[in-house]
Amino acid sequence: MGLRSFLAARLTPVPTAPAEVKSVPAAGTLVFTGAVPDVEGERPYRALAQAGFMHNPVVYRSVRLIAENAAAIPLLLYDGPREVETHPLLQLLRRPNGGQDGAGLVEALCGHLLLAGDAFLELVAVDGVPRALFALRPDRMRVIEGRDGWPEAYEYRVGGSVRRIAAEGGAGAGEDGADGHGPGGAATRDGPGRLLHVRLFHPLADSQGFAPLSAARAALDLHNAAARWNKALLDNSARPSGALVYQPGEAGNLSPDQFDRLKIELETGYTGAARAGRPMLLEGGLDWKAMGLSPKDMDFIEAKNQAARDIALAFGVPPMLLGIPGDNTYANYAEANRAFYRFTVLPLISRLTGAIGDFLAGHFGAPSLRLGYDADRIDGLSAEREALWARIGAAGFLSDDEKREAVGYGVRA
Repeated sequence: MGLRSFLAARLTPVPTAPAEVKSVPAAGTLVFTGAVPDVEGERPYRALAQAGFMHNPVVYRSVRLIAENAAAIPLLLYDGPREVETHPLLQLLRRPNGGQDGAGLVEALCGHLLLAGDAFLELVAVDGVPRALFALRPDRMRVIEGRDGWPEAYEYRVGGSVRRIAAEGGAGAGEDGADGHGPGGAATRDGPGRLLHVRLFHPLADSQGFAPLSAARAALDLHNAAARWNKALLDNSARPSGALVYQPGEAGNLSPDQFDRLKIELETGYTGAARAGRPMLLEGGLDWKAMGLSPKDMDFIEAKNQAARDIALAFGVPPMLLGIPGDNTYANYAEANRAFYRFTVLPLISRLTGAIGDFLAGHFGAPSLRLGYDADRIDGLSAEREALWARIGAAGFLSDDEKREAVGYGVRA
């Protein structure tokens, strides 16, 4: 009995009383799940990507800063404790497909994780030999869960085309011959699947991740609304909302023709950036009354900066690195940069290298292979490495091999 069958048998509840279940299909054993349900305003990937990455400079720069720095870290391959300098796995990561290099692939995976909470990596093999890697868009992917709640397969939809990709150890149905079946075929797979799903922790979903930007959606809305308000204010000649109040004298109220003429003159003569500062000529009985709060009363700038800080906090980027004023958490830029690497970039690249390394090692038939990264070549951590080398070098009670091992190098062959 396999591990999965054993766990399914152990976790199956005793049928004593009706219990709440995830879903009970009328027939069959597969449950289709799409995007995470809307829980207290949680938004799908496409909405977050458009409102955040594509329309908000703080989100854009945060995602780019994390993804680019993670992709720039050199990758290393180990076979047990020994570093491997040449291997087909490393060649595949350097050039994963015809349209991307290795840094572009890592950058895409990091971006998907940060904006969707999910990242999908598909492996294409020819005659059983891995030949290409592709990052698949999360919004096009749908998880097919079995009745036990574990993924059985994944459906990837592009336009009217749908591909089904078997999960690891799951049933591969309709993969267009990718695993030796025609469309609609099925088989039980106990080997490694050709799709890697990396996801961030989600407290309310089993098969989807939770995007960091979802936790800052209120700050995102506030920051975007502030930008739109600024734009609208400039379009209105930088004047706050107001009203022309007519105080009738002996002539009585404005006639309909007078009202329409006054409205047209205001719209054509006193709105727009090109007409900013033009004095307004008011006829008898007209008076301007400002409506709404001024930017000073709303503490507008500080509210926008606080929203930007909340967005940066959700991504783990020190606001100082984004040029957001009013944050004195770190003494200087170098300290903020070290904290950014230690608490954000390195945990992310460690997660990705661990998952990708195990995934590819199974396909290359070498489970002892392990993917890592070279922390010594990270410029932002050079000061820490120099301090470590100085301390270890001054430790006279350590041998050369012990010193090499203490700073992360293997024993000299």
